[in-house]
Amino acid sequence: MSDILYMKIDQNIEVDHIDVRLGDVAKLECTNASVKNRLKTLKLLKVQAEKSNRYVFSVMKVVELIHEVYPDLEIQNLGEADFIIDYESPEYARDRWSIIKAVLLCITIFIGSAFSIMTFNNDVGVTQVFNQVYELLMGRPSDGFTMLEITYSIGIAVGIIVFYNHFGGKRITKDPTPMEVQMRQYENDVNTTLVDGCNRKETSIDVD
Repeated sequence: MSDILYMKIDQNIEVDHIDVRLGDVAKLECTNASVKNRLKTLKLLKVQAEKSNRYVFSVMKVVELIHEVYPDLEIQNLGEADFIIDYESPEYARDRWSIIKAVLLCITIFIGSAFSIMTFNNDVGVTQVFNQVYELLMGRPSDGFTMLEITYSIGIAVGIIVFYNHFGGKRITKDPTPMEVQMRQYENDVNTTLVDGCNRKETSIDVD
C-alpha cells in the first residue's frame, strides 16, 4: 500500500522570506515521517519583490511539484483549491511610514466616531429631551450637566467596550464581536476576488 499525504492549506498565507516552501503554507500529515519532513522543505517559489507582493497559487501546481519528488504518493487535499501567498518583507513591516499611517488611521477613526455621536445627538435633540425630562422630574431648569448627561456618557462608553469586546488588552468574552465577523467576511470576499481575478487573467501559478 502506497503512502498517503494529507495536506491542508488556508486561503491566505502571509510569509516574510523570499524562499517559500511547502511547510510555510501547508499543514502536512503522513504515516511516513521521512516523506513528511522532505516535503516540508519542498520549494514552491522564490518571491520576486523587495517590499510586498501577492501570488495566487493552485493546489494542482503543488501536487505537480510533490509528484516530481514522489511520483507514486497519494495526496488528499483537505484545504483550498486556490490560495494566496502574501509576501511582506520584515523591513517593510517595521517601516516608520507604516507606523505613522496606523497612528493617523486611529486618529481619523476617533475623530469620525466622536463627530458621528455628536451629530446623532443633535439630529434627535438629545440635549433638549434631557432638559425637558430633568425639568419635569426636578421642577427646575437643567444647567446642562446633570446625572442624565453623566449616565448617558458612561452608557456610550460601556456600549462601545461591549460591542468591541475588548478593554485595553483584555477580551471580555470568547465570542467574536460583530466587527470581527464583518472583518472575516470582508477578508474572505477580498481573497475570493483576488483568486477569481487572477484566474480570469490566467496569472495564477497553476499547472500547464
